[in-house]
Amino acid sequence: MRIRGDVFWSWADPTLHQRSHEETLSDGSFIDVQVRLSPTGATQMFIGVYASSGAAIHEEAFDSRPGESMTRALAWGVGRARRVAAEGTAIVPIKAAK
Repeated sequence: MRIRGDVFWSWADPTLHQRSHEETLSDGSFIDVQVRLSPTGATQMFIGVYASSGAAIHEEAFDSRPGESMTRALAWGVGRARRVAAEGTAIVPIKAAK
């Protein structure tokens, strides 16, 4: 079970259409990448990396990914999540405005 942090709960909005990618890595850690369109049509993204225990290692959210489709943003986010997980170190959770 994932233990969501403040970044996720600030970003979450179940009323918006989204796509997601969830993956359990070989060491048992888990990545969760979600993209959605805001009401104004901006592509937004959430990236979460969680330890096998469910504890949040890293969470970040982007309010806008200018010029990126949901598909392209999702692919970039999955790559970033995998890199963060591979580093194996906690990164201070951030909320990116752009």
